[in-house]
Amino acid sequence: MSKTERYREALKRLEDWDSFLLEESGLPGPRGNIELGRAVAEEGDEQLFQRYLSFDAEQAPTNSPEEFLAFCGVLGLGRLLAEGQHEVLETLRRCASDPRWRMREAVAMALQRLGEVDMDLLLQEMQRWSRGNLLEKRAVAAALCEPALLRDEDQVKRVLEILDQMTASIADVEDRRSDELKALRKGLGYCWSVAVAASPEEGKKMMERWFSSDDKDVLWVMKENLRKKRLARIDAEWVEEGKGRLGM
Repeated sequence: MSKTERYREALKRLEDWDSFLLEESGLPGPRGNIELGRAVAEEGDEQLFQRYLSFDAEQAPTNSPEEFLAFCGVLGLGRLLAEGQHEVLETLRRCASDPRWRMREAVAMALQRLGEVDMDLLLQEMQRWSRGNLLEKRAVAAALCEPALLRDEDQVKRVLEILDQMTASIADVEDRRSDELKALRKGLGYCWSVAVAASPEEGKKMMERWFSSDDKDVLWVMKENLRKKRLARIDAEWVEEGKGRLGM
């Protein structure tokens, strides 16, 4: 029995979930209790998830045990989404711009639940989000660039096209020191490598076009991806050539 399954069994026996979750949250600390969060997502209901989502950044600041309740609420929406309640996408999109990074991670995890059952629908929705704000774009990258979801060649091509569009949009960002851009850069700094690994022939051609960019943030994104071991395992020679072009 996995850790998540053990937590599911424990939750079934409890009446007071809140106290248990706060105690077992792992917060404050470097890592929240993701396994417990997944158990809550499986055993909870929409009313519980919405109550947990009401814990905003003021009530439940970053790295507080209360933040874990909000985190669980977002994960729970992912289960509802996978079960066909597509209206929760609107709430997830709002949560993508939450100031708390764990909440933003939960959004990506929730969206991936949809990708597991309907990748085409996830791609359709992420195309819309990719035209949104910087944190929405970051959610798009994190949600789509999960190796387990990138199995179909045509779908991977669509992911690469979305990454390409979002990378191009960096040129329009005026405040290059904003936390929002830093978050997007960090996401794109590994997501390209995941998508390229899923479709090397198409992905390398699309990625290497950015090696000649004159945008310092785009170049940073490319350099970060070339440092990822997954690309070296696919084509070490291409990686070294890319590093040479980027002066690494």
